[in-house]
Parts: sequence; structure tokens; C-alpha cells
Amino acid sequence: MSTLVDSFGRQINYVRLAVTDRCNLRCQYCMPAHGIDIVPKQELLTFKEMYRVIRVLTELGVHKIRLTGGEPFVRKDFIGFLEMLSYNDLLEDINITTNGALISNHIDTLEKLKKVKNINLSIDSLQAETFNKITRRNVFDEVFKTMELLEKSSMNLKLNVVVQSGINTNEINDFVALTKDKNIAVRFIEEMPFNGKGQREMQESWNYNKILNEIKSEFDVAEIQSEKSSTSRNFSIENHKGTVGIIPAFTRTICGDCNRIRITSTGTFKNCLFDDGVFNLRDFIRNGASNDDLKELFLSLVKKKPENGFIAEANRTKGDVSESMSTIGG
Repeated sequence: MSTLVDSFGRQINYVRLAVTDRCNLRCQYCMPAHGIDIVPKQELLTFKEMYRVIRVLTELGVHKIRLTGGEPFVRKDFIGFLEMLSYNDLLEDINITTNGALISNHIDTLEKLKKVKNINLSIDSLQAETFNKITRRNVFDEVFKTMELLEKSSMNLKLNVVVQSGINTNEINDFVALTKDKNIAVRFIEEMPFNGKGQREMQESWNYNKILNEIKSEFDVAEIQSEKSSTSRNFSIENHKGTVGIIPAFTRTICGDCNRIRITSTGTFKNCLFDDGVFNLRDFIRNGASNDDLKELFLSLVKKKPENGFIAEANRTKGDVSESMSTIGG
């Protein structure tokens, strides 16, 4: 069987698929207060088209998928799509990134879908006032309740915390403290310039080293040997049930072992978070492409995957990176 291998010998076995560009929150590091220009429904890939794309990719060696948005639970019948994906016998892991505001009533259903193993919950503050300021919505209580329900569920829970200069850096160690008694992985993410209008003004740069030093100011940490393709550098803390990780998303020290590709909700294929899209799968499919055509396409596109995010950004044709993460697929 042909498999997806790029020109640097990296095996591609993981796809991030955005099922929608819509979101019910307006996080200030992700999009402007008024939101973004959402695309008409007919321009989105249908769930049937998404299933077909994923099926072809799994026949080329992809065995893990992360479903993102926008907010995936905003899209009608997302649960039905999860059930559809579960029938793909070549798919081992179905993971979801969510803001947690809409899923509490679906947790029992998710637990029954055995391939749904990991939930990444985006929560950038443990203080209601700060949380509501960041998201520009008053949903803290619902998201905090969801966090507690997910922590008690059979699924693995990771908390994604975007470290924002001047806003939530004083809470870094409050999040670390959560891992004392909760079996969760808290992951701090360097802030990215993808807020739909360019990078917001930051008081100081909270990069990987600065975040780690802040944690070390209160806790004794030991690095954990992570999977080669892990996006985070992970740490244990003595007598803590959970773990802590840092994702150097902006400084991009994780590119060398990248095993991922991305597909946006409108079908744009991306080899890298920082490129501006290399192919429109939606139009290719709707113009009559066969599954074999898709396979040949994917094999050729992956060969063009850049060595790292800096090269991908330098090769952009649409100027500096300023898209919303909601458009790219968070």
C-alpha cells in the first residue's frame, strides 16, 4: 500500500479536519469582536465529502484524526458525523478540540463511541471575569462544568491554555495546580498571530522558555519522554496525578517530526499551519475526481510539505499570516 511520506522522510498519519468555520465565542486572540466573514453553507465540505476524504487518507496510512472548527459542535449533526467516522475500520483515534460551551449534553454519547478517545478543551482562564473578557461571551460556568464532567468521563482530557501577555499569565501556576488531584494534561500554548486582523499588541513575549520558567518558580518538574511527533514538550510534577505540557506553536521548534496535514472546512488542503493552502479539495471532488485521483493527489501534495513553518510562511503568496484560527482550523 502506498503511504504518505514527505520529501524529508516524515510519515504522515494524522489529519486535522475543521468541520466548520463558525464559532459561538469570539476569543480575542482568534478573531475580531464582530466575528469573521463566514462562508455560505454550500461552500463547506459536506459530511459525506469529509467522510470520503478521510477514508481515502486512511487507505494511505492516516490512522488519527482531530476534528476542530471554529467550534465543531456548532455544526448541525456533528454527532452523526462522529458516528459515521466510527465505522471507518482503518481509523484508530478520533479526537476533538472544543471550547466546551455546547457539549455537556453529548458526553454520554461520546463515551459510547470508543474511537473518540481524547477531548481537548480550550479554557484560557479559571476566573469568570477574565474568561468572559477573553471570549467576549458569558459562558464560563458552562465551560467549567464541562471540564469537570469530562475529567470524570472515560475520555482523556487535555486543557488547552493560550498564554496571553497581560491577560492570563498570572494564572499559569493555577492551571498547573489543577493537575495535583485531577488526571488531566494542561497544555500551555504560545500565542499565535492568527486573530483575523494580524497580531495583537503584546506587552511581552511569553515563549516556551518563559512559560517553563514561570512553572519552575513554584513547582519541581521533570521532563517526560513524549512521542516523537508530539506537538508539546511534556512534564510531570511529583505527587501530581496529571501532567503539564508546553506547545511552542509560534517559535516552531516542533516541526522536524511533524506528521500532520490540515484540511479546512471549505476543503483547502494545508501541509502546514503557516502556509496559505496548497489545493482546493472541494472543487476537485465536485468536478468528478475518483478515489484513485484523490490518492494520487494526496501523495503528490505531501511531497511538497515544507521542512518547517518558517519556510511555509516565507512561501506564502497571500502575504503575512493574519487569518482567523477559526478559518484555518484551530
